[in-house]
Amino acid sequence: MLASACTVVAAKPITITSPDKNIVFRLDGSAKGLNYSVAYKGNVLIENSQLRISIKNGGEFGGSVSTGKPQFKQMEESYDLIVGRSSHVRSISNEVIVPVRENAGLKREFDIEIRVFNDGAGFRWVLPASPGLEKVEITDESDAFNFKGDPKALVLFRENYTTSHEGLYDHLPVSQIKTDTLMDLPALFEYPRGLYLAVTEANLLDYAGMYLVKHNGVLQSSLSPLPKHKDIKVKASLPHSSPWRVLEIGDRVGAFLESNILTNLSEPCRIKDISWIKPGKTTFPWWNGNVTPDTSWAPGNNYETNMYYVDFCAKYGLGYHSVVEYGLHEWYVNDGATFQPGPHADPSKAVPGLDMKQICDSARKRGVGIRVWIHFYALYPKLDQTFDQLEKWGVQGLMCDFMDRDDQEMVQMQNEILEKAAQHHLHVQFHGAYKPTGTARTYPNEFTREGTLNYENDKWGDRVTPDADLNIAFTRLLAGSTDYHLGGFRAANAKTFKVHYTAPMVLGTRCHMLGMYVVLENEQGMVCDYPQAYIGQPGFEFLQQVPLTWDETKVLNAKVSEYITVARRKGDEWYIGSIGNNTVHNISTSLSFLPPGNYTAEVYSDAPDADTDPNHLTKTVVQVNNSSVIDTKMIVGGGQVIRIYKK
Repeated sequence: MLASACTVVAAKPITITSPDKNIVFRLDGSAKGLNYSVAYKGNVLIENSQLRISIKNGGEFGGSVSTGKPQFKQMEESYDLIVGRSSHVRSISNEVIVPVRENAGLKREFDIEIRVFNDGAGFRWVLPASPGLEKVEITDESDAFNFKGDPKALVLFRENYTTSHEGLYDHLPVSQIKTDTLMDLPALFEYPRGLYLAVTEANLLDYAGMYLVKHNGVLQSSLSPLPKHKDIKVKASLPHSSPWRVLEIGDRVGAFLESNILTNLSEPCRIKDISWIKPGKTTFPWWNGNVTPDTSWAPGNNYETNMYYVDFCAKYGLGYHSVVEYGLHEWYVNDGATFQPGPHADPSKAVPGLDMKQICDSARKRGVGIRVWIHFYALYPKLDQTFDQLEKWGVQGLMCDFMDRDDQEMVQMQNEILEKAAQHHLHVQFHGAYKPTGTARTYPNEFTREGTLNYENDKWGDRVTPDADLNIAFTRLLAGSTDYHLGGFRAANAKTFKVHYTAPMVLGTRCHMLGMYVVLENEQGMVCDYPQAYIGQPGFEFLQQVPLTWDETKVLNAKVSEYITVARRKGDEWYIGSIGNNTVHNISTSLSFLPPGNYTAEVYSDAPDADTDPNHLTKTVVQVNNSSVIDTKMIVGGGQVIRIYKK
């Protein structure tokens, strides 16, 4: 079929548009190679960009090529999400599959699949099987992103492919990016006249993770290499497809946080029974240093310490308690260094004196679930026996940490963890992990993943500032659920902040912290300070009320690296969160999105003296409707949250 299709050479470039006609994607195969360009509302954003993929036996596919007869199709799909920005999604797009054939040499035949939505476009390589070619080894995929003009980039530079994806972002013109510097995804690009484009990938299931790197003045993709194989990035049985290379496009940057393009391009749910999947807030005592009150029992890896936190969860409506460690020793048997697996590390065995079944049974009677922290390299060698034991104890989920890779092997192992976890009714939170790619639709038992420099770093430094939070909102958050160690209730400014390993401080106001619960999409939100830090404190009631799963998301205000206001709906209630950088901001938040009717709004704002005591806030209750406008006044590192419900 492909051979006959490619005998007809396309005389003109192949053009496909978004349903609303605003995005135009053009593909052109010629003696100069396979090139594409992308325009939005008549403005060229990417021009003359070559698509190239290299196979070990056969070399680069990307020289002189011919395109065959394109197959166009209109796509429409509806689906539900447990984990995501919307509970119900309706996806509409236009698709074309283009056969491409080399004009010389091996005359190999591949397909390029392109799908264009109103909010962006995706393209991917499709490698069909053919007689005598059942397997391939891909040495790289060098797709170019040749930006028109010199847009300003918001990017995270990396030294190499072994990374936890934690760092501070740079904001600079593309022309100033150094040659051969690795860039993480998602990356945001801001054009003149208020146009935006973000680059990331979707449906990463059996492939290497993608980065950007600058060569000859042009950004192009680069794949994470397999361990011990510098020149091999992907080993695949044919037929096989690359992940989608995604371009989010628009003239309103906030729309990128409303978009479901990544889940639209991902595979449907592979878990048949999803009734047991219950996202919820969780404690994480490691962050606060395992603070406990002065009691008659000895704190430690024991029943009493964990039940202190379980009782707190039960009384204040938190869904989960995390069993992590005490005294820098894991809850499970390990003969390695602190948190590093030794040769006999075994997360299917608790340390002496810790009865996990007793904890799980007692927590369940109080309506609280138990989840655990496990180092990846302790878990994976004993994956089956550990999951068997966790299920027998009654554990409901886990954080898997310290992977720090996104090569094909690691991607496969993470998906294996999700598949086997689902068989044991376990939810998963990945730390030290690469960005999401929409596959929480495929495996909705993945509640969240890290890939950020987040508040855990406040235990040993001051790098996580309100400025850093804003950059995360416009980059990493574009990919999906973004895990932070949220809930620090000892707010400080640049003058008062001090590093504390136990009872850490956080930079920014308390309202900034509250705002993060709404701004971030995070279905396993932490309440990681110790109980006495919350009880009786202003704003704690908001943490108890704010949901973690949403029916609808809208971005009301957004200016890159400066401020953002996100509104999320759960049933008939709306929650609005605003955060700002290290500058004072006075913005207006219109409630025009509300349906007709009268509502009550509970507004938490930075107090007048929050510049001297960032923990101070004011709470006002006002009556509103869809004609109302709420003033959002944020001090340096400030924020605001609003809960809106029927009057």
